[in-house]
Amino acid sequence: MTRPIFFLLAALLLSACAQVPAGPPPPPDPRTQMGALENRIVALVEEERLKLDPKARPLAVDAELSRVARARAADMAEKNYLAHEGPDGATSASLLMQQDTNWQGLLGENLAAQHYTKQAGVAVEDFARRFLDEWLKSPPHRDNMAFANYDHAGVGAAVNGDTVYVAVLFSTDMGLPPPKPEGPANAVTSWTSPAAASAVPAKPQGQPLRLRGAEGAQ
Repeated sequence: MTRPIFFLLAALLLSACAQVPAGPPPPPDPRTQMGALENRIVALVEEERLKLDPKARPLAVDAELSRVARARAADMAEKNYLAHEGPDGATSASLLMQQDTNWQGLLGENLAAQHYTKQAGVAVEDFARRFLDEWLKSPPHRDNMAFANYDHAGVGAAVNGDTVYVAVLFSTDMGLPPPKPEGPANAVTSWTSPAAASAVPAKPQGQPLRLRGAEGAQ
């Protein structure tokens, strides 16, 4: 007489276990979110730029600038730093000139880093808006976004163990003649440090390349 009771209890226990709700799914791998984050940052920067200066030229996403921005973000993520110059001395300006020795114009750069937890992951909308908010609080960052003559942009995002790094590049072609034959090394004639970013003139003054740099707070 005990055997049927045993089976009945076992069936009830199994049924109760089957009804326990499953927990929430884990967040996506942050590395898979970087493309969406880049796209959202581009859109938010463009929206805010036109609020800051309705007469600002629209920004076109540029393939060269995007490659450089992604290289800068990836380097910062790999080596765990936040600066306009990498440990090897590379800058966005030098990387851009390696890609295109005939490129001439104004170049601006905004950098930032933001921590995340594995439990929460990277929420694209939240992260993009926090990056934008931090840049708006800083005059050099805000000036880069509002500089009316910029008409090209590129965004790169990369992640390491617990931090997302972002680089945003702005540029405009000044329409200068090609550099002299001996001139690839001379093409970059001016580099402004982050502290001197506000000293960059609002109008081009004839230098082949000038970088307006601004770092973001972590």
